[in-house]
Amino acid sequence: MNSIISSFRVLKTERLILRALELNDAPAILSLRSDVCVNEFLDRPATNNLDEAVAFIKKIQKSVEHDDSMYWAITCNDVLIGTICLWNLDIENDIAEIGYELKTESQGKGFMNEAIRTVIDFAFKTMCVKTITASIKQGNMKSIQILEKNKFNLDCLYKFIPKKDTNESLVYYLQNH
Repeated sequence: MNSIISSFRVLKTERLILRALELNDAPAILSLRSDVCVNEFLDRPATNNLDEAVAFIKKIQKSVEHDDSMYWAITCNDVLIGTICLWNLDIENDIAEIGYELKTESQGKGFMNEAIRTVIDFAFKTMCVKTITASIKQGNMKSIQILEKNKFNLDCLYKFIPKKDTNESLVYYLQNH
């Protein structure tokens, strides 16, 4: 994996700009991370106030600054509608995990498909990642469909892994370059 990930890049699609997360995104991050529908398939506590949203943004900024992840705000017409990231970076084995979320009102419009295609291209061509993985809650059909549409395959070795202390399972997908 290319060690130049610290040179953060703004990415553009036909309708979207993927840019760095900024402190003034706090109200949009609060809205996104407190949305019950968005959080249904994510293993995290809801964000409850602006202070928590600001703390999250600062945490992400530090992670990007230290080359621990790449994290983009997905914007359409200058409005934050979601986020997408490459994280759990395994530099030794050229592996990154993709993660994403999109506001409920922006779902079903092809935005995430555009963002994922662009981030995958960036990961393979610029970061020189060889494998991108994704871990999805078993019932998250929208996410599974978008991964499959973008040529991710079910990782048969880790097909269904039960999560600790729950009855839920994660489904693992991957794409090799």
